[in-house]
This record gives sequence, C-alpha cells and structure tokens, in this order.
Amino acid sequence: MAALDTPKPTPMMAQYLALREEAGDALLFYRMGDFFELFFEDARTAAQILDIALTTRGEHGGAPIPMCGVPVHSAEGYLARLIKAGCRVAIAEQVETPDEAKARAKREGTPSSKTLVGRAIVRLVTAGTLTEEALLEPRRANVLAALAELRGAVGIAAVDVSTGAMVLEECAADQLGAALARLSPSEVVVPEDWQHGPDEAIHRPRSTFASDAGAERLKAVHGVATLDAFGDFSRAMLGAAGGLIAYLDHVGRGRLPLLLPPVARAGEAGMAMDAATRASLEILESTTGGRSGSLIGAVDRCVTGAGSRLLAEDLSAPLLDAAAIEARLALVQFWLTRPIERAQLRDALRGIPDLGRALGRVVAGRGSPRDLGQLRDGLSEAMRLHHWLSGAPDRPSLLDQVLAKLTGHGALTDWLGRALVPNPPTERGSGGYIADGYDAALDELRATSGDARRAIAAMEARYRDETGIATLKIRHNGVLGYFIEVSARHADRLMAPDSGFTHRQTMKDAVRFNSLKLHEEAARIAEAGGHALAAEEAHFEELVETIVTAREAIAATAAALARLDVGAGNAERASEADWCRPDIAEDAGLAITAGRHPVVEAALAKAGDRFVANDCQLADTNRLWLIGGPNMGGKSTFLRQNALIVLLAQAGCFVPASAARIGLVDRLFSRVGAADNLARGRSTFMVEMVETAAILAQATHRSFVILDEVGRGTSTYDGLALAWAVAEAVHTQIRCRCLFATHYHELARLAETCEALSLHHVRAREWQGDLVLLHELADGPADRSYGLAVARLAGVPAPVVARAKAVLEKLEATREATGGIAAGLGDLPLFAMLAAQPPQASPEQQLADALRTADLDALTPREALDLLYEWKRNLPKA
Repeated sequence: MAALDTPKPTPMMAQYLALREEAGDALLFYRMGDFFELFFEDARTAAQILDIALTTRGEHGGAPIPMCGVPVHSAEGYLARLIKAGCRVAIAEQVETPDEAKARAKREGTPSSKTLVGRAIVRLVTAGTLTEEALLEPRRANVLAALAELRGAVGIAAVDVSTGAMVLEECAADQLGAALARLSPSEVVVPEDWQHGPDEAIHRPRSTFASDAGAERLKAVHGVATLDAFGDFSRAMLGAAGGLIAYLDHVGRGRLPLLLPPVARAGEAGMAMDAATRASLEILESTTGGRSGSLIGAVDRCVTGAGSRLLAEDLSAPLLDAAAIEARLALVQFWLTRPIERAQLRDALRGIPDLGRALGRVVAGRGSPRDLGQLRDGLSEAMRLHHWLSGAPDRPSLLDQVLAKLTGHGALTDWLGRALVPNPPTERGSGGYIADGYDAALDELRATSGDARRAIAAMEARYRDETGIATLKIRHNGVLGYFIEVSARHADRLMAPDSGFTHRQTMKDAVRFNSLKLHEEAARIAEAGGHALAAEEAHFEELVETIVTAREAIAATAAALARLDVGAGNAERASEADWCRPDIAEDAGLAITAGRHPVVEAALAKAGDRFVANDCQLADTNRLWLIGGPNMGGKSTFLRQNALIVLLAQAGCFVPASAARIGLVDRLFSRVGAADNLARGRSTFMVEMVETAAILAQATHRSFVILDEVGRGTSTYDGLALAWAVAEAVHTQIRCRCLFATHYHELARLAETCEALSLHHVRAREWQGDLVLLHELADGPADRSYGLAVARLAGVPAPVVARAKAVLEKLEATREATGGIAAGLGDLPLFAMLAAQPPQASPEQQLADALRTADLDALTPREALDLLYEWKRNLPKA
C-alpha cells in the first residue's frame, strides 16, 4: 500500500500507519478492543471478500477513512476466507495493558491521557504457514516450499508447518515443475530476482538463501553441532532450507513453528510424473476441483485426517524400491485377512485426535488446553494399540516398525492425566483446565473463590429480604465487575442516603448499585481468581515445555498411527470391490487381468451399472498397443485405468483387477485430453504438442506412456504425420511400454514395420440403426470409427447426419480409387534409419550459416582474415 500523506495524524493513526508500512503487501488486522479493524484499501479489499459492511471513521487528508472490522473471537473464520482468496494477513495485537501503558507514560514523562496502548505485528498469516485447526483441511497437507538454485541444480525445502515434517531434495532445473506438482505447495518462497519459480511465488532477500547460513540455521533449530546424523544434504538443499527457515522466522516474528529433523529425498526415489500427467490422471483432484471424482476420492477409506494425508503422499510419490512396495502390500494383506481385527482397529483409530497437528500448534505457541488433552488421549490410545497388536501372530515387518513407535510415552501421559481435567477447554484465559487435586495451593485458591461466590449468592438473598425487592439481582460484567441491579421503579428505595447502597449506573429499565460488603467479596474473588489463573498458566507452560522436549518421539507416534490407518484403509477398500495384491517385478513387463478404472467403476456402481473389465499384456516383444474404435467406446478409460493400476501398485496399494504383475515404472506419462491455456497463449493443439514433446524428451525404456489421439486439432495430413512419427519414435527409439489410442486407421500399417507393435480396438456394433458400445477390448484393427452413429447419439439433427453420410460415402469412394491419404507410407524408411542419417547441409549453406552467426564487430583484422581463408578452403572446387 502506498504511503499516505497526512500533516498531523492522531497518535492512533500514526501508530496504525507505521504498522501498515511494516505489513507490506499483507492486509493489516489492527486490534482495537474485541475487534480487529482494517482501514483504507485494506478495508475495501476485506469488505468485498468477506461480504461485510464498509463504514468510515474520522478523516485523513480531508477524506473519510474507510473501515471495517471482524470480532476477535470469530477471526479464524474470516482469516480462512481471506487466505483462500489469496491474501496474506498481518496480525497487530496489543502488547501491553492500559495500566502498563500508563506506567510507561509516567516513565517517559508524557501525559497519561494521551498514552496509546502499544501494538506490534505478532504474526503474518499466510497460506503456507497455517497451524490453526479451523484454517486447515483435515485430509490435506499444507506444504510450504522454498527454492534455491546453485550451479544449475535447484534445491527444494518443503515443510508441512502443521505437523513439522520437513524434506530436502534437489532436482535439475527442467524437472522443477514435476517436483512442485508432486509437492503441491500452498506457498512457494524464492530468492528475489529469481525468475524460474511459480508466478505467485513470494520473493525474499537473496542473502537468506546462502547454503552456509542454511546449514547454521538447521543446526540452531535442532541444537546439533553437525547435520551428519540427518543425512547428506547438497549445498542447493541447504540454501533452500535457509530461505525456508528465514521466512518462517519472518512471518512468526521470531517464533518458529514445529520443525522436525530434515529428511533427504533422493531425486530418483520415486516414480516421476509431470504436472500434465497428474492433472490428466486426476490423482488428488478432479478436473472439476475437489476430491470427488479423483483417484484419492475413490481409494481413500482412512478414518483419520493424518491417514488421508499420508495416503495422498503415497499416491503423489509412488515408490521405485520393490522391497519398500512389498512391505506396504504385506501390511495391507495382513489387515485384509483379518476383517474383525481390522474393524476393531478402525474403530479405535476413529477416536484418536490428530496428534501431529495438535503437536504443531503446541510447539508453535498456539496450543490450547484442548490440544494438551488431545495429546494425552492420543498417546494413551497409541500405547493401548501397541499392547494389543504386539501379541498378533505373523506380523509383517512394517507393522513391527510401526508398533515400536507407538510406545514410550507412559510418564508423559500419566502426568497429563493427573494435571488436566477430562475435557479441557479450547481457551485457557478463563482457566478451569487443571484438575482438582493436582496442586493443593490451586485447590485452596479455588475454594476461596468458591466461598466468596457462595457468600455473594447468600448476600443476594439477604438484600432481597432487607429491601423487599424480590427481583433484586447481583450480576457481573467485564466493565463494572459485580453490581446490584433493580428495576427502575424500585430504584428509589436504594437511593436513600442511609440505604447502604451506592448508585453506579442508570440504564433504560434498570438501575445498578454497589455496597461495601459486595465490594469486599468481589475483591476476594478477583484476588483468588487472579492467583488461580496465574497458577494454571504456570502449569500449562510447564506441560508445554515437556511436550516440546518430546516432540520428535510424539511426531513419530503420530506418523505410525497414520501408517496403520493407511494400511487398514487400503485393506478395507480392497475388500469392498475384490481388489488384488499386485506382483512387483524388476523387468519391463505389464500383465493386468480384468483391470478396472477405480473412479469410473465406483461411479457406475452408484448408478447400479457394471464396469466391463479388460486385460492388458505388455512385454518387450509386444510393448506398444495401437488402439482404435469409436468415441465413447472406452479407449481413454482403458488407457487411464492401466496407468492408475501401475500408480496404485507402486504406491503400495491393492489394485482393481483379478491379477496384476507390474514391472517397475520409473516415469509415468499421460497425454490424454487437453484444454486451451489462454493465460500462456497456448491453443489446445499447442498444449498437446508441448506434452508430447516432454514425453519424447524424458521417457526411458522403463517408462509407461499413455497417448490419446496425438495429432488431433490440426489438418488431417499434419495430424496423421505427427501421430505416425510419434508412434515410431516411442517404438523404435524410446522402446517403452505404451498404449496409443487413435482414430487414424492408417496407423495400422505401422504393424508391418514395427515388430513390437500390436493392433487392438474397442468393440462396438450397430443394431437396428443404433450404436451399441460394448466397452470390450479386442485384438486387431478397428473396422470403422462409427463417428456418425456417435453424432446421432449426441443429438445432432437427422438432416445433418444424413448429409454427413453422403459426404462420407463420396470420400470413401475417393479413398478406394486413390489408396487414401496413407498411400505410399509403406515405402518410407524406418524412423531409426532416418535418425541415424541426419540431413547434411550443402557447403554453400554451411558457408551462409557461418556468415550469419559470425560476430563481425568483435573480430580483429587478423581473425577476420583467418576466417576468410577458412571459408575459402571449405568451398567446393569449381
């Protein structure tokens, strides 16, 4: 916000403007009593987003000051809406009481009447730094990422601030998009003037991304002299970590959230998928937005938010280590064969709080007594699960690893059990969360306060008898404290000089009084209550300190419970629809029997329909399937379902098939469907070509590629030529497993020259003029496209369909006479032969190219003469 000129601002406005400048591009929540107020442009922005009233307050520079506000007690809901709208919010709190402000004024020698309560920005609320339960989605991780480039490599530091899980990795610059697509961060921080990050990235001083400073910050956070125990981190990783921690320190105003020891992730640790593939396969979010219609929406049967977040992480980063995949599958198998125990486990997990996020709030200084109660209850239940499951026979290795992390908190849970009431409140300002019997002195203070309250109740009854006013009440509020209230028509009795009552306030229908005895009892309550609150606060801080010390062990328990939930949830999903355990192999094969699309099958089941399963058998000698058939016949579904089965298998899940043998896939590519990207000036065809180019450049022989209708969106000749060349390149150069769907029947001739390419089609029949789509895959080329029948199904007017049929008959007659657009393609040399013999430019062309690229202004006379002689030698003889 631009600085606002004002000749003589009021003290409050001067304070506000100073804080406004400090807040930068964030909206400023300025605390005034029980409200957060916003002024000027901040008020206009917030009022529009929050749909609240925009008012004015006083004047500044001769114009009214726009203002709006939100109550402090409900601020979280408003913050959530502002963050979702892309805003950042600076919270300016009162950092001293009015009494402290007066004492400060006295020390400074300023009039106390002009003293303003001190305020400071205590926190920046941003999309990637949220910890509050009300601001977070329970089933989605909230990742903050920082990027730092060093010598062509990009370091990535990612942390879920709500749980403290931190990962460092490094990738090549051209792989950054795929890495960010996997992490799906809510916020990205990059060095200033670095142009390779996302458009919405936050730019921070470049000095905070220095690798040496990053290493020192990590050591300081974790209290270690060396990082060797955590892993081997590159300088780019350390630079990113330094930038991340510096940003967290900036938004937290010196208080860091929970940060667990960093974990180094190898760049090739998981199956690679670019952003286009993730969007095409709708892994975590459907194309319409949200979980509904996505893979995780169809698979997730977890009963805890932490389990759902871990499952999303598994699906986003499928494994390449066969042993690790088998360990996850064995855990699913264990629970699948024990339905009764699985149900008992899921019931127990359903009642366990989100330990990771409760711990995150406590360590970040935003914890409540309720969070301490959640940690007590969750850790106690984890130990109970440990005792129960330790006796289970035939436990898989992953279950043993999980069980080892569920115990070791006995002393802490006993302490929390003694210290806290059964159901602690969410706010600690009013006390009442420390259990009776835990602190004798606190119990005594409470008794004193309770005795005084009982004395006030007795006083109320006595005053009613003495005055004869049956409606007399002793009330309390935050301004007056305790007071006596009577209706206006009875006030005269208490106004008498000898009544013993002192008038305090006249309301519309009531009058309020005080008395000496009431004042004495109120003072006893206030004193005892204040001491009691201070005692409870001291106990709270002591408990928090102990939890912070044990944070890594508690976080490990939270992660173990999440892994239990994922294993049991995957078993539940497998049992619902008879999913199978895939066999994981090291070769480049793919054998799926009766495979189904998990999302489509679930949607059909809701409608009472049955999904038609299909087989897919790829091997080195039959690695490229060319699939034809009509639109709506199921080609795209077949392509996607096999890609999803591969992804699920390598994520450690059972798969929707009767049997599956998966040769490990290093990279998964999906070029299925596309849309205009108008923001970047790309048409649908351009988007398709960019995605296809990425596949041809990055796929290896261990990859799995699905391609749907390459070449559409341009002329028939161009499209067929591109589809032909791409299919040849995948078959002959890349040599990877590939499913290639197309409407170009002419591509079937590739089977004559490509020995590992086979032809398939989705079956369809016309019956009494109607098209019947069978959704079955069969061997051999498609006999026709059935495009006119599909048009009729879609409701195209009959005259238009009839005209199209006449045009089609004419075109087909021409094709039969001329051989069609594919005539002569069989005489083309193979792609590999062309690739091995790149075209050579003529000597004259080479000379012209050299002349164009020469920087004549930079040449010395001698260099120019040498260049002329060289060109003359290279010219052909006359």
